[in-house]
Amino acid sequence: MGARELGLPQHAPASGLPSRVTIWEVGPRDGLQNEKAVVPVEVKVEFLDRLAGTGLTVLEATSFVSPKWVPQLADAEELLGKLERRPGVRYPVLVPNGRGLERALVAGCTDIAIFASATETFARRNLNSGLDAQFDMFTPVMVSARDAGLDVRGYLSMCFGDPWEGPVPYGQVVAAGKRLLDLGCSRLSLGDTIGAATTGQVEGLLMAFADAGIGPERLAVHFHDTYGQALANTLTALRCGVSTVDSSAGGLGGCPYAESATGNLATEDLLWMLEGLGVETGVNLDELVATSVWLAERLGRPSPSRVVNALAR
Repeated sequence: MGARELGLPQHAPASGLPSRVTIWEVGPRDGLQNEKAVVPVEVKVEFLDRLAGTGLTVLEATSFVSPKWVPQLADAEELLGKLERRPGVRYPVLVPNGRGLERALVAGCTDIAIFASATETFARRNLNSGLDAQFDMFTPVMVSARDAGLDVRGYLSMCFGDPWEGPVPYGQVVAAGKRLLDLGCSRLSLGDTIGAATTGQVEGLLMAFADAGIGPERLAVHFHDTYGQALANTLTALRCGVSTVDSSAGGLGGCPYAESATGNLATEDLLWMLEGLGVETGVNLDELVATSVWLAERLGRPSPSRVVNALAR
């Protein structure tokens, strides 16, 4: 008998968890950016609309990065021009620099995200900048964005390990994250870019942020599932008070600048766990599974999400 016939997940609430979790859906941007074949803009627009119909309220739509570096997202302006924004749904976009911010403002964006690195090597490979110099690059972007009334989220990559530098000290991550928050970011997303984190690391890093006066209400987590640890790491973060989780419908995604990074935590797998724990999200799991099946058909391969595969039989 399959999962659908059993009627799972059964509710078995656990203590020490937030009553509600906000899912920051990154599938349309982080999920699709690594696709080798260009996905038609019409498919991307429909994907976003279908996701909004599931009850997700934050959909990271695209990025204004240079088409030279991420050709998949070269259609950012066209996509946003064709997108019919739904009331109550936020559509943040990623901006790498001042030029990206200008494009976002022209496109009418109200929410943006900037991305930094917790390590020197990744900053140079991903941003063509150093660990310290990257913040000089972000400062004018932040000032202009805040002056324009935009909400700005900060992403911090390589928080739990770097393929070139190895383990990353908690203090180094906290220092970089604090600089992003001090610049004016409303929330900081801690990225396990290569999916190497373990639950003890997650707890240790969140405690280090707490010791620096930065509570879980200002943090989000972004786990990749390279070693199958994303759900366990997410649960640990929730027990530490974090209530915003990044995930990707169908488990799509990776990082074009880190070859060892595989897919993001699948939103459906996250939902299955949260529903079983009785944690509210406002998202309809069946509709989300149908959306990921629909997209998988257009990408020409099955979804890597275990929950999608279990429920779509």
